[in-house]
Amino acid sequence: KEAALRGADALLICTEWKSFRAPSFDALKDALTTPVIFDGRNLYDPKVIARYGIEYFSIGRMAA
Repeated sequence: KEAALRGADALLICTEWKSFRAPSFDALKDALTTPVIFDGRNLYDPKVIARYGIEYFSIGRMAA
C-alpha cells in the first residue's frame, strides 16, 4: 500500500480499515513528495507522527 503513495503530494485517510492502522511511517515519509497526512478518522497519535517528521492534520484534535 505504501507503493501507491510514491510521488503523491499527501495522504488523505477516509477509512478505518485495519490495513491502514499500522503503516510504516518511514516508508510513508519516503514515498510522499511532501510528508503530510490528512486523517479524517483519527487513526494515528499526533505525537507519534511528529517523531517521523510528518506534518499531520486530524479532525477535531489539536496539532501535536
